[in-house]
Amino acid sequence: MIHIYNILIHFTSFILRIIAFFNPKLKLFVEGRKSVFNQLQNKINSNDKTIWIHCASLGEFEQGLPIIEQLKQVYPNHKTIVSFFSPSGYEVKKNSSVADVITYLPLDTKKNAKQFLKLVHPDMAIFVKYEFWPNYLTQLKKENIRTLLVSGIFRQNQTFFKWHGKWMLKFLNSFEHFFVQNETSKLLLQKINKTNVSVNGDTRFDRVSEIVKRDNSLPFIEVFIDKKTTIVYGSSWPDDETIYLNHLNNSPNTIKHIIAPHNINNSHIEKLKNSISKPVVLHSEMHNKNLAEYSVFIIDTIGILTKIYSYASIAYVGGGFKTGLHNTLEPAVFGIPIIIGPEYDKFQEAIDLVHLKGMLPVSSENEYNQIISSLVTNKTIRELTGKKNKIYIAKKKGATDTVINYIRKTR
Repeated sequence: MIHIYNILIHFTSFILRIIAFFNPKLKLFVEGRKSVFNQLQNKINSNDKTIWIHCASLGEFEQGLPIIEQLKQVYPNHKTIVSFFSPSGYEVKKNSSVADVITYLPLDTKKNAKQFLKLVHPDMAIFVKYEFWPNYLTQLKKENIRTLLVSGIFRQNQTFFKWHGKWMLKFLNSFEHFFVQNETSKLLLQKINKTNVSVNGDTRFDRVSEIVKRDNSLPFIEVFIDKKTTIVYGSSWPDDETIYLNHLNNSPNTIKHIIAPHNINNSHIEKLKNSISKPVVLHSEMHNKNLAEYSVFIIDTIGILTKIYSYASIAYVGGGFKTGLHNTLEPAVFGIPIIIGPEYDKFQEAIDLVHLKGMLPVSSENEYNQIISSLVTNKTIRELTGKKNKIYIAKKKGATDTVINYIRKTR
């Protein structure tokens, strides 16, 4: 099967180069990988000591960040190399100072894996949550490089646990240890004879707990909300907008609304703006305007949503219909109630918080209207609901320390 896999990877590479001519995101995916090896050669010397951390995208980077920050203290003389598979992660974080080198991960061919590891020559490799690339894992094992999985999640429907994916099981032998988020993942790994497993939760809880301690002030948001009840719609998609826009348009003027769409291209922002009947202002247009006069603020930029959540009375987090639920921990840590779409079963924290009733799923506009009306009009219910989220996160901290302590003891 590995031979078929390798043929498919090369075929996929060829197809992607063609499709990239017509798809801007895939163009970033393809073009960004062309200079990877030159970049690594210029930034990493042969005598440098390095640690490699791989993240699929932005969410995994947020999970890996507490680990990266503490690794710098444990290994102050090592360079940290962070790789991304997705453009949505790399393009946002490519200029971050958190690592010495931030790069795309070349496609998983034998040649690329050998070249990448030759140039990076890590003492340790850390994979965050998932993405199991057979050729990279094979090469890591061959070169005897210690490899860890942190904040891992395994599900019964993954390839490893199906008849057609049994061939991939041997590549899990490359991992020295699996740090997983829940007992289900541990049991699944034990069924395939993996005993080097620890349940230690999700490092994102450590990450978001640190966010609260930072300066989250945004003076222009303070002017806009004018001390009024504020609903923040984070990372919303068109499916989400059809749920909340009618209520937004008919809500009293005592409510402020901040929309941070996932897609901030001009056409979508213009369409969204035109669907709102209340006074609306864009982030890109806010200068020289009295923001307090507006009811709706559309954030057509990236990088400030986390801080905006600190001002929210209620949060609606998008992606829970078709595209995949976005980060719910960032608003949860501020102790506010959260509304989401109906598809959240792939996210353990969402399952937990829905059970605790700090996070409230809706599958229709009618359900949304009932819940949002209750939260807006009843401050006591709003505060009690949000408090459940804050307590939950406080109890879940500590995954980073477990991983770092393991690394200290076994290095």
